[in-house]
Amino acid sequence: MAEGSVPFLDLGRSHAALADELDSVWRSSVEQSAFIGGATVERFERHWAARCESLHAVGVGNGTDAIELGLRAMGLGPGDEVIVPSNTFIATVEAVIRAGATPVLVDVEPSRLLLTGEHVRAAVTRRTAAVIAVHLYGQPVDADDLAAACNAHGLALVEDAAQAHLARWRGRGVGSFGAFAAFSFYPGKNLGAMGDAGAVVTSDAALAERARALGNHGRSRHDHNEHDLVAMNSRLDALQAAVLDVKLTSLSRWNEERRALAAAYRELLVHPAIEHLGAAEGAEPVHHLEVVRVPCRDLVRAELSRRGVATGIHYKRPCHLNPPYAAFAEGPLPVCEEASERMISLPIFPGMREDEVEHVCSSLLAALAALHGG
Repeated sequence: MAEGSVPFLDLGRSHAALADELDSVWRSSVEQSAFIGGATVERFERHWAARCESLHAVGVGNGTDAIELGLRAMGLGPGDEVIVPSNTFIATVEAVIRAGATPVLVDVEPSRLLLTGEHVRAAVTRRTAAVIAVHLYGQPVDADDLAAACNAHGLALVEDAAQAHLARWRGRGVGSFGAFAAFSFYPGKNLGAMGDAGAVVTSDAALAERARALGNHGRSRHDHNEHDLVAMNSRLDALQAAVLDVKLTSLSRWNEERRALAAAYRELLVHPAIEHLGAAEGAEPVHHLEVVRVPCRDLVRAELSRRGVATGIHYKRPCHLNPPYAAFAEGPLPVCEEASERMISLPIFPGMREDEVEHVCSSLLAALAALHGG
């Protein structure tokens, strides 16, 4: 990178301190030649379930598969509706459709851009079977509010925790509230593999067993040569499990670094044109993404790029404005739509330096001044 530039993400900084351990586990995996399943995968599953305050974790191929497998393990399919916030990564909706169910896309509240019980109650029909609470940007949803809405209507609460590793709501970890939680270990996540990986987390032993079978060709746990279910192939491999187990020991420290960086952004970016995500009493976010809303977002991004600051958009269109998914929303979803036009994601990652945060902030303030005269 050129002098004075700031990357959006630099995984090399967090990996550097773990280089010897990572090299060791990769060599060990190669020497053992146990690449699919086995003790390494089982060890990580135990560790991750415990960190999520749950009894079971089932390693799978990626976070999208984790949602699909969890829904299928619950028995959801054709005829069932699943309420999903439209402000999420498209994979949340893809997984519902792949499971055979019908997503119902709804709006979010304007402060934290998350799903609420009010949105659930307004969207419930006689076909509604489940609600997917997305802990977006590293923020935990109000799990009490959503659980109350689900309980009132007899709905299953599902957590998409792909961006919220070890986030907490009122002292309780995400991944422990719903029937199951789906985690992604995509490399850029707070806990990331060196390839694709994911997990279904639950305290329901039957659901965990069925999800494991569905991700392993429907194989019976009693006889590897018997196939009890029409299933798929989605398994966490031992190499990725070994990497994740090493990185898990640093996750709490990395999350604390992210919290400090987020606090610095809030301190330095005080401007009437900059809207930060709101705070909620009881929420302990892990700041997977640093999202702010600004006017003339695309012009601001272009000016930041000119000043050497890489940024992202999460997400440029809410799910229902992507043509394949338009039919799953009834009418406009104004909060999602307005936010998508103004949101910009700023660099935030473990190992990011104070001078880099200051450069991002001074560049954003200068960009706004140049575009808006102050």
